[in-house]
Amino acid sequence: MELLARVALLALVVWLVLTYGFLICQCAGQHMFPAMKDGDLCIIFRRPAFDLMGQKLAAGDIVAYRMNGERHFGRVVAIPGDTVQIDTNGSVTVNGVTESDEILFPTYTRGDLINITYVQSGTLYVLGDYRTNTEDSRDFGPIPNEAVEGKVISILRRRGL
Repeated sequence: MELLARVALLALVVWLVLTYGFLICQCAGQHMFPAMKDGDLCIIFRRPAFDLMGQKLAAGDIVAYRMNGERHFGRVVAIPGDTVQIDTNGSVTVNGVTESDEILFPTYTRGDLINITYVQSGTLYVLGDYRTNTEDSRDFGPIPNEAVEGKVISILRRRGL
């Protein structure tokens, strides 16, 4: 009986951690290629637990978010108070500084105009790494904090699993 009680307690703790602390899901699509590939498993630190610990999302973090009922992954490019400019040549400028990370694909605007966005409080500007083949803040606008599921903390590569 004591063993059964311990197993039940352990199951409860695991359920609480996986429900409110972490999320394990599979990446679908190539939106974050090469950082994440289709089929990779992601461990996500859920947003409520993240906020509870006083953590803040920063530029460069990979987040999972829900838009139009679908889960998307993207890299935070700008936080509240930042100004993002995407020009027709495919370069991204945040607060006057041109992005120089190792992004393999150019960032085109959606149309022929220069896209300038001020990131308001309670939102994040998120772009996928495979920028020629993704939906992100260029389509949705800045992502509201409520849509962010959490921060990706680990990626487990699928190699014939």
